[in-house]
Order: sequence, then C-alpha cells, then structure tokens
Amino acid sequence: MPRHAHYVPHGVIPAVILPFSDDLAIDEKGFREHLQDVAAVKGLSAVTVNAHSTEVASCSFDEQRRVLDIAQDEIGGRLPLVNGIWADGSLEAARIARMAEQGGASALLVFPPAPFTLGQSPAMAVEHFRRIADASSLPLIVFQYPLATGQGYPRDTLLKMCDEVPTIRAIKDWAGNIAQHEMHVRELQSRRPAVNVLSTHSAWLLSSLVLGCNGLLSGSGSVIADLQSALFQAVQSNDLAEARRLNDRIYPLARVFYADPWADMHNRMKEALVLLGRLPRAVVRPPLVKLARAEVERIRAALVEAGLLPQKAARDAA
Repeated sequence: MPRHAHYVPHGVIPAVILPFSDDLAIDEKGFREHLQDVAAVKGLSAVTVNAHSTEVASCSFDEQRRVLDIAQDEIGGRLPLVNGIWADGSLEAARIARMAEQGGASALLVFPPAPFTLGQSPAMAVEHFRRIADASSLPLIVFQYPLATGQGYPRDTLLKMCDEVPTIRAIKDWAGNIAQHEMHVRELQSRRPAVNVLSTHSAWLLSSLVLGCNGLLSGSGSVIADLQSALFQAVQSNDLAEARRLNDRIYPLARVFYADPWADMHNRMKEALVLLGRLPRAVVRPPLVKLARAEVERIRAALVEAGLLPQKAARDAA
C-alpha cells in the first residue's frame, strides 16, 4: 500500500533529475539534496522519479529500485511519488510496476513501448496497460507521445484504454498538437471518473494550461518548480496578468532547455542547477555527452533573464 493511498495524479508534479559522480555512479548524497530542494516548493502534488529526467533508459532495474528507495526515504513522508515504467516489453513493465508498488510509489507513469514505433493496434496498447494493471493496483498515467512517433495513442485507442483499464487516471500529454491537446482536455477530463490531463508541453506551458489541464508533469520542474507552481495557480485563479508575468520569466529557460536536440533537455537542466549552486556537477550517462561551453553560457544568460541569477553572474563569466 502506498504511503499516500488513493492519490489521483493532478496538480504540479516535478520530475527530478538524477545526479551522477564522475565515475558515472549515482550520486546518492547529491540526489538526496536535490529531492529536498524540489520538495520544499509549495503547491506540489507529487514528485516523479525514474523518468526521462532521471535518465531512466540508462539505469538498471536495481538502480531504479534504489532511486525509488532513496526518494521514499527522503521525501516520501511528505509527497506522493510517481514512478516511471520504462520497458519495451509488457512483462518487464509489470515487473517494474510490482517493484514500484512494493517500494511505496503512489502512481505509475507508463512510457510507450519502443516497438510501437513500428506500428501498434488498440489491442496491443490495451494489453500492455492491462498487464501493468494486473501487476499493480496503483493509478496509471499514460505518457502520450506525438502521433508522428508511432508511440502516441490515437483518440479511439486512448478511449478504449481508459474504458478497459479503469486504473488509468491521467495522461502526461506530449501530443505536441494544440487541437489534439484540447481534445484530450475536453474528452478525458469530462469522463467519470475524470482522466486528468497533465501537461508536459513545457516549451509552451502557459498556452497549454489555459486550455484547462488539471495539472502538469515536467522535467523542468527540477529547476523551476516554484515558477511552474505559481503559474499553475495563476491560471487556476484566472489571473491572466500574473500568469503572463510568470510566463515571461519561464520563456527564456524553455527556449534553451527545449532547443534541438531534445535529448539534451535534462542535460541542460543539470547545467542550470550547477550554475544555481544546487548541484555540484553536471554529469550525464552515455550516449549523452557533456555540453559545450557556449551552450552552458546560453543557459547562464537564460537564468539571468529569468531573474534566477544576478546580472553580475553573467559579467563574471564573460
């Protein structure tokens, strides 16, 4: 039984990063400090681990279990934990789901299987989620990719999944298409019970939230959870002036974090945390590589523009 029983994914959910030492081992001390830093932000609903932001594709099953154990030990008493399910096969996905429930997670974020890039059917998608639901009673969050990737779920497939797997309670929406995104908000959140839409359109977050999303789940929350929480509250309160003011601070960071190649987005967030003094080093596991100095300087300039670093920091770096 999770520590936060009956949690339904909603609201502001940062996805934390995973620090590594120079030898590429998990930096447990740095991870604990990062968890405490993020969890101290007011207005959060939960925290996500074992996802893109923690470089889950480069972590073994045992490392993923350790990541969850550390997070549970450090902040699990305060906030629900969402654990990612990254697996190409449904049997392995079910094994991770069992581990996560035993480890005290409160919800599961299910990534689409990579074989779906070759094509999928509604029956395949339902079978994948049914296997996970059979292995765990936790609420499921469907990670909705863009349809062009082959890993996104078309409307009819998504509705069939929700009909046949009742523990699906939210989607992490990365559709990348405004019309499709609005359709998700209108159709899924009007169901009973609602399937909440958690935006991960962090490159255009204000535009996304005003469509009526019931939350957001974002890796950039590892750096700016406070700004995201304030933005979500402003939108919920219909305070457009405050929402636009906050978006003006978020925009320069979205511009640098979500530049091409997108695979480097969390690499860039680590560099931002180093510049902010919240992380001792920005080490990533291969195939990711260290960012060039020019890109780090662009991140520094964005932090200054966002009001997170003083202008003096940019002059000193020059």
